[in-house]
Amino acid sequence: MEHVIALDVGGTGMKAALVGVDGTLLYEARRPTNRERGPEAVIAAILDFAADLRVLGMRELGEPAAAAGVAVPGVVDDEHGAAVYSSNIGWRDVPMRTLLAERLDGIPTAVGHDLRCGGLAEGRLGAGRGQDRFLFLALGTGIAAAIGIDGRIEAGAHGCAGEIGHIVVRPGGRRCPCGQTGCLETEASAAAVARDWAEASGDPAATAADCAQAVEKHDPRAVAVWQSAISALADGLVTGLTLLDPRVLIVGGGLAEAGETLLGPLRTAVTERVTFQRLPLIVPAALGDAAGCLGAGLLAWDRLSVEVTA
Repeated sequence: MEHVIALDVGGTGMKAALVGVDGTLLYEARRPTNRERGPEAVIAAILDFAADLRVLGMRELGEPAAAAGVAVPGVVDDEHGAAVYSSNIGWRDVPMRTLLAERLDGIPTAVGHDLRCGGLAEGRLGAGRGQDRFLFLALGTGIAAAIGIDGRIEAGAHGCAGEIGHIVVRPGGRRCPCGQTGCLETEASAAAVARDWAEASGDPAATAADCAQAVEKHDPRAVAVWQSAISALADGLVTGLTLLDPRVLIVGGGLAEAGETLLGPLRTAVTERVTFQRLPLIVPAALGDAAGCLGAGLLAWDRLSVEVTA
């Protein structure tokens, strides 16, 4: 059965799959990244995982993988297939596409940013399917977005398109690691909600999910924390909507697991802020944590198509 190898590399673990031509996950597996052993060990773990998947595909599906794709965090040079920088993993200027192709006997390979891969999958297979313009928002420890246009994800001139988490929404607010103060990420990410709820509740181990549960129980302290985050998020999103004019806003990431506890008031807050802008549909992501892996598979199929055409 024709298939490609797909890997989604995170800070602590990797998700991998064999992906069919229609996006079906034919096989799935997970492994640690071995980050504690250093960046070279992470690279070795990725290459070993890909090689093992190639062998498995030949054994179980009757033929070798046609191509391979890998989604990695940090700064990524999509054109040259390089993992430029990742603070979580500690690597710099890793020629990932070349290394992967060498390990897999020269099959077509592709490398992409993990968030953009997730957005690509949501756009083609998930909540953005059939839409010509969408914004995929990932609300996790940080906040970032993928800009979907006509079936592709916009990387920008320098690979930094979609960094909506660093729009300043609260001037003079908390210091962000990027060097600015009051970034959206410092005010409305899952990490920000957890921080504020820990302070409000007096529980240093409190999480954003705990805050969402307390909101559902109408705890006024949790409601205040939640509303503050949603207000900041809506301010940032209206800036994004004004610039990009998407038809659909897809909300994913850990904070989105709160479902309508998040999306209901977020829709209201965005609606209250728009004036001349056209309000997009605001919907939950459909693919969960499989999105990055599926996106890596789509990159692989795209790369194969380009090489066949050439």
